[in-house]
Amino acid sequence: MFFTLGFLINSILFGVALAMDAFSVSVAAGLANPGMQVGRMTRIAGTFCFFQIAMPLIGWICVHTVAEKFALFQKAIPWIALVLLVFLGGKMIAEELAHRAMPPDLDAEAELAAEESVRDLSGGELIAQGVATSIDALSVGFAIAELGWQAALTESLIIGVVTFAICMGGLRLGRAFGTKLAGKAGIVGGVILIAIGLEIFIKGVL
Repeated sequence: MFFTLGFLINSILFGVALAMDAFSVSVAAGLANPGMQVGRMTRIAGTFCFFQIAMPLIGWICVHTVAEKFALFQKAIPWIALVLLVFLGGKMIAEELAHRAMPPDLDAEAELAAEESVRDLSGGELIAQGVATSIDALSVGFAIAELGWQAALTESLIIGVVTFAICMGGLRLGRAFGTKLAGKAGIVGGVILIAIGLEIFIKGVL
């Protein structure tokens, strides 16, 4: 039986380690939209959870099928994360600056609607963030290559559950601070995304 206490602890630790980038992005999302509702938070955390489940499984499948080509693809992982997160972070900063440049005579209701429109993540942006923060989890496929498919699936599911919980915490944290950083939250969130992209790139290259 593969499901032991050691297996559970190892899976949780994997989940915590892999969720750190997604946690930081969740904080940035909460900062950028302090009025975010629980349903939206659940969708964001659920997206990160999905990709953190999928990526280790994809890596496991690649190791058992096209291991040589997968090893070559690994070299591109830091570049993919860098491009996606720098693009999204730059876009968030640009949109925040555009929001600041809006005419001051907008009434409060129109300004609030414009702010929510600018700061809310689109579906494509959310998927891009999910990919960027989980793509390094493909490498976990090597770490769990010796496991059978049931064990690999179970470990990936545990990683996903841990990621979901951590991301919900990050969203709540960001939302709380976003209220206090009104007018600066979008820029702070964009800088965080760019910093995460650089961190993944430097860590991957070194």
